[in-house]
Amino acid sequence: MANIKQSLKRHRQSLKAKSRNRAVKSHVKNAMRQVRQAIEANDKEQAQTALHKANSVLDKAASKGVIHWRNASRRISRLNQQVNKLG
Repeated sequence: MANIKQSLKRHRQSLKAKSRNRAVKSHVKNAMRQVRQAIEANDKEQAQTALHKANSVLDKAASKGVIHWRNASRRISRLNQQVNKLG
C-alpha cells in the first residue's frame, strides 16, 4: 500500500471509478440482453422499445468513457440490423 497522500487519494478514486464503471457495464449488458431476448421471441414491437433503451444506455456509457464510442456504435448497429431482420 502506498504511503504518499496523493497516491492514497488516487487509489480511493480508482476504486470509486471501478465500481461506477462496473455498474454501467452491467447496465449495458442487461439492456443488450433484453433486445436479444425480444428478437429470439420474435416480438418486433418489444424489440424496438428495448432497442431504443439500449441505444440510450450505450450512448451514455460511451459519453462517460466506460466503453469506446466506436464500440458503442458497432453494438448499436448490430442490434439494429438484427431487429430490422424481424420485420
